[in-house]
Amino acid sequence: MGRTTPALAIANAAAWPLARSKRRPQAAWDRAVDKAAAAAGVEPDEADRQWIDDFGFLLGCVAEVPGLTPVGWVSSLSDARDRLAKRLHVRDLHRKHPEIGSEPIERPVFVVGLPRTATTLAHRVLAMSPAHRGPLRWEMYHPDLQRAPEIEERRINEVRKQGAVTRFAPDFEVIHPIEATKPEESILLLPHGLYHVLYHAPMPDYRAWLAERDTTVDYRYLKEVLQVLQHGRERRRWVLKNPLDLGQMSAIRKVFPDATFVWTHRDPATVMGSLCSLMDLSYALFLRRVDRAAVGSLALEVMAETVERGRNWRQKHPEAVVDVPYHRLASDPGRYVPELYKELGAKWSLSDGENLSQALARNIRDRKHEYSLGHYGLDEYRIQQTFGDYLNWVVALNS
Repeated sequence: MGRTTPALAIANAAAWPLARSKRRPQAAWDRAVDKAAAAAGVEPDEADRQWIDDFGFLLGCVAEVPGLTPVGWVSSLSDARDRLAKRLHVRDLHRKHPEIGSEPIERPVFVVGLPRTATTLAHRVLAMSPAHRGPLRWEMYHPDLQRAPEIEERRINEVRKQGAVTRFAPDFEVIHPIEATKPEESILLLPHGLYHVLYHAPMPDYRAWLAERDTTVDYRYLKEVLQVLQHGRERRRWVLKNPLDLGQMSAIRKVFPDATFVWTHRDPATVMGSLCSLMDLSYALFLRRVDRAAVGSLALEVMAETVERGRNWRQKHPEAVVDVPYHRLASDPGRYVPELYKELGAKWSLSDGENLSQALARNIRDRKHEYSLGHYGLDEYRIQQTFGDYLNWVVALNS
């Protein structure tokens, strides 16, 4: 059964003329760079060249994806353009206000783990504390210094109304609800990462390129954005979430030396079914046909590699990681979350308890996501064999 609306077919037909630029992706990107510079009011210079070239490579990989839809190409190109415009604006703010670069980003918390392991719930309950702060969705679309309330309200409304491609797949509201004024994943700021592979299209050349890439530069940019969002505002402890940061903890610690990682753990068999369903839905927005067995194999391979990288780093830096068993968090949050706060060196207050109740109420409403391993050519035995003794660790943590 299809998981997208009939409007997607109409959108693909409407986008067809624009999608012809896919035949010459570098020329299309060159024009998009000019538009990004015009939107930001800032001309790229040599400091931006590598960033621009890297996105040119990504778009070249996107253009080569078999069965890419017009919406898939146009949305990828516009996303790259918008990300460049944000970067140019952030860089311009740092240049005009050099004091921004002195803003301390102290003891940030990064919520990591396999996708679909309650990372959203952990992020939500930590970011809602008055002493903490998560980057809001609208802020990541418009990273800026504090502006007049009417300007910020207009930006919030723009993000609420914007035509995100996910509107063609209503199940996204069940799997991952989107709200302009709530904390959101930092992939909205990170230019590159496996999220392009997992949620847009399988791109083996791009994935191989990522494996060899030093991602430190991406997290330096993330820090620059956080400094902008913090400058002139109340300083609070940042709580960020990107499950795939699990494989990037070494690079993150180079940029944020005092960062702490909250690693959520759950049975990989449950995780993989849910993740494959999310990938299936995402791919349906970009591809004419989704090979579900290929989705299952790719998800299993990428996630096993990511866990292994995380475990290897954790062995050398156990003091930097707080393990969060899914079942303890989900079954007895009233008891466990205050313990988690204590482990993070954070204070638990009455208002934190009220925030927890709100977060849990929303989490219960969101538990309607249905999926099946068999749809993706997977079974529990194959998953257990691939993840090896990580499963034993998860069982021990959750018991």
